[in-house]
Amino acid sequence: MPSPTTPSAARSTSPLAVRRATADDRPLLERLWLLFRHDLSGLTGTLPRADGTFRSERLDSALADRGWAAFVGFMGEAPVGFAFVRNLDRSPRVLNSFFVVAGARRAGVGSALVDEVLRTVPGRWEIAFQGHNTPAVRFWRRTAARHDPDWGEELRPVPGDPHAAPDAWVTFDVPGPHH
Repeated sequence: MPSPTTPSAARSTSPLAVRRATADDRPLLERLWLLFRHDLSGLTGTLPRADGTFRSERLDSALADRGWAAFVGFMGEAPVGFAFVRNLDRSPRVLNSFFVVAGARRAGVGSALVDEVLRTVPGRWEIAFQGHNTPAVRFWRRTAARHDPDWGEELRPVPGDPHAAPDAWVTFDVPGPHH
């Protein structure tokens, strides 16, 4: 049970605030990345490296590479999640990595975070997820349908891993501010 000083998304009065991350946010994003990769390891069977960390190329790219961006969400001072986007400079944009801390799940935080990120760059979007991750399947299909009634879904092989089950990809359009 959370202590009186520990924020809880379910009882928080702070609205979600989303902002683009900067290099100063790297330590925060590294800690959230570890939580994200730990969650995924239950689905993928991936183990951490000898130092307890996981591969972090996407984190590195989100903070440093052209056409990439990292976004971080807060409720008050508490970080509640992140989104990494690639192809910001072309279409389709790809929501590359997305995470909401366990204490903020099932309270609408994930939907609010992803909607805010998607609205930053209207246009065509793609999001991949594992088809055996039932909560992700429901979440991403609802997200796509909320933005575009004509959204689509397809299975694509995992690059560099011919033995992995294909990823599911939703594709949809996010209208601009005047729609």
